[in-house]
Amino acid sequence: LLCSFLQIGRNMHQGNQTIVAEFILLGFFNQDEHQNLLFVLFLGMYLVTVVGNGLIILAISFDTYLHNPMYFFLANLSFADISSISNSVPKMLVNIQTKSQSISYESCITQMYFSIVFVVIDNLLLGIMAYDRFVAICHPLNYTTFMRPRFGILLTVISWFLSNIIALTHTLLLIQLLFCDHNTLPHFFCDLAPLLKLSCSDTMINELVLFIVGLSVIIFPFALIFFSYVCIIRAVLRVSSTQGKWKAFSTCGSHLTVVLLFYGTIVGVYFFPSSTHPEDTDKIGAVLFTVVTPMMNPFIYSLRNKDMKVALRKLINRKISSL
Repeated sequence: LLCSFLQIGRNMHQGNQTIVAEFILLGFFNQDEHQNLLFVLFLGMYLVTVVGNGLIILAISFDTYLHNPMYFFLANLSFADISSISNSVPKMLVNIQTKSQSISYESCITQMYFSIVFVVIDNLLLGIMAYDRFVAICHPLNYTTFMRPRFGILLTVISWFLSNIIALTHTLLLIQLLFCDHNTLPHFFCDLAPLLKLSCSDTMINELVLFIVGLSVIIFPFALIFFSYVCIIRAVLRVSSTQGKWKAFSTCGSHLTVVLLFYGTIVGVYFFPSSTHPEDTDKIGAVLFTVVTPMMNPFIYSLRNKDMKVALRKLINRKISSL
């Protein structure tokens, strides 16, 4: 379906206009001596992310004790993180090894589509997970009433649906644009913001939709996260145990660190004019929310969780005993 839309969009612009067949991804450094270091660094982060999030999905799948909304949301977040990093890093690694920086028009737009899907779904899932923890900690007796399994599934399905609708909207608007002879993209993957900057068409509508939809997608989940953690911290302060308070604040602090890193870099990349900061800043910001945050999530949401650690230990022991 997406390929059909791309082909229709290209056919609409053929006529006398020059059609860009491919884009050139400049990546981070042009010097050859830095490429091997980049390859090792990003390959390491990619493997850690895939293995860490993959173990979370397997542990939740095999342990029936974890079949509840909280871990269902976590499994979806892990799947989105694996998909997000797999959407950009493998292509970059291949380009480094083959010393080729090109990507076809269709592949570039497809990569952009899925990058939007996974950024949006991460936003929505982080908000839902914060609300889930708020209900579990502040209203434990009503948790099974407020967060029924069917309700959790419904929230997740709606989140994936909205993510794809938003990505499709941006994609359909983008394929109406012309790129003339400009095909050099100062980025390591096809992202919406640098593509809009590269276009020789009027991008006012695209930028307006990006601002309105993007701000809505960020504000509502972030407001939910902020409200949930304020209520959680107030509940923790009423705990008499100093050790319990420290453990709760330590866990909440690590969660909020990842959330602020994720939201802060997204806002910086998409909502501040690129003219106010160097292009490399956008690339570093994109690395933080597409590579670093997915890599950190397994450690933040699992290694600090007793039930998750038990499930991972059982999974590893099961695999070892089956050898």
